[in-house]
Amino acid sequence: MIAAAEQSAKTGESVNTKESLMKFFLDTANLNEIREGVSLGLVDGITTNPSLVAKEGGIDFKQHVAAICELVAGDVSAEVTSLETEGMLREGREYAAITPNVVVKCPLTTDGLRATRQLTSEGIRVKVTLCFSPAQAAKAGAAYISPFIGRLDDIGQNGLELVRDIVEIYNNYTWKTEVLAASIRHPIHVIETARAGADVATMPFKVMQQLIKHPLTDKGLDQFLADWRKSVSSKPVQNVNPLKEVVNVRQ
Repeated sequence: MIAAAEQSAKTGESVNTKESLMKFFLDTANLNEIREGVSLGLVDGITTNPSLVAKEGGIDFKQHVAAICELVAGDVSAEVTSLETEGMLREGREYAAITPNVVVKCPLTTDGLRATRQLTSEGIRVKVTLCFSPAQAAKAGAAYISPFIGRLDDIGQNGLELVRDIVEIYNNYTWKTEVLAASIRHPIHVIETARAGADVATMPFKVMQQLIKHPLTDKGLDQFLADWRKSVSSKPVQNVNPLKEVVNVRQ
């Protein structure tokens, strides 16, 4: 990276010194969706929240997180539900003990930041969630900060601008917190967060499917196969006896 910076200074050209690729996380607690996403080779991690877990109904949360971690090698987030620091610390330590790739989710509140600082000091990785302004993101001190795009769009604000602002602020300094864009509603959100330089985009399974699909891909494939069938069926079938051909050649 130092060499790249020296090259930029000499040539005046902008050099991208990022060493990692953008990661895709699935925003779900559904095991079938996770299995399908993993089979596509697109899933780098999983984010869950109490609402997503509630959709699965009647599950033991820690056992369910453990089941998710068996399917995914990357980070899997487990969100605390306590509102006070002590409760967050208790839950966070319990969740972190499930498996090493669990990341504890804490809300961006005063108590949440206190819990984040303490858990981080204990070597537990934390994702600070429900971020809606650059001021909230500053010096959060977590492994991840999670700006919510779609919910800002819902109230007439530009959620993507929040991602751009946070990325710009973080790039000005040496903060190691990764920007994880959340509340993604459609493929354009994914594309624009990538353009903004977010480290991670977490999305529902439906949006991940939409990233793959394109009507022109389907149309082109249908045309290719139609032409192939037409070509094969139009060729006359020749009944050739391979043994007879060998005899003729020898004669």
